[in-house]
Amino acid sequence: MIGHSHEIPPPTEIKNLSRYRRVLWIALIVNAAMFFVEIAGSYGSASLALLADAIDFGGDALNYGVSLAVLSYALAWRARAAVLKAFCMIGFGLFVLGSALFAVWSGTVPNAAVMGGVAVVALISNVAVAWMLYAYREGDANMRSVWLCSRNDAIGNVAVMFAALWVFGTGSAWPDLTVASLMAALAIHSGWSVLRQARGELQSEDDHGHVH
Repeated sequence: MIGHSHEIPPPTEIKNLSRYRRVLWIALIVNAAMFFVEIAGSYGSASLALLADAIDFGGDALNYGVSLAVLSYALAWRARAAVLKAFCMIGFGLFVLGSALFAVWSGTVPNAAVMGGVAVVALISNVAVAWMLYAYREGDANMRSVWLCSRNDAIGNVAVMFAALWVFGTGSAWPDLTVASLMAALAIHSGWSVLRQARGELQSEDDHGHVH
């Protein structure tokens, strides 16, 4: 990693802006497409984990759109956008946790084959996006939130695949609910991390402004 440290942009500057913009457009299109794929898959399989992942894809597509809108703005505006996205990540996590608690009472067992198949397609999509975003993972809070979204999605896809195997082996809905809850916890943790960094950047900009 040390040999590639020069590729990581500092918080106050985005290097190779045109390439980063292209990557964000690709990420937006991929996530928007996968949102519809997973919505269909979640209803076809009755999987809450897939529904959670679909909502996450939709939220990420929106996040990439916001990132594109503020990409050439000053750090303070990018940090404000990151605050908005952090709250979206936390809100998504809380929504999924609530849905999981509600689903406990229904007891519907998901279709493991559909769960696993859709999760594999989603994983391929997210690994490709995360790979493109990897060089920008230590930039400002806005860039960090974009990287975390892709990383979390890939982790979530692997978890859904394991849940599908678990559901297939046990015939129980609990693996699906467990994975959905873990995905929600990851989203909340990541959102809080981005929020703290964004607040620090805003405070730094305020202090810089007061000095001058």
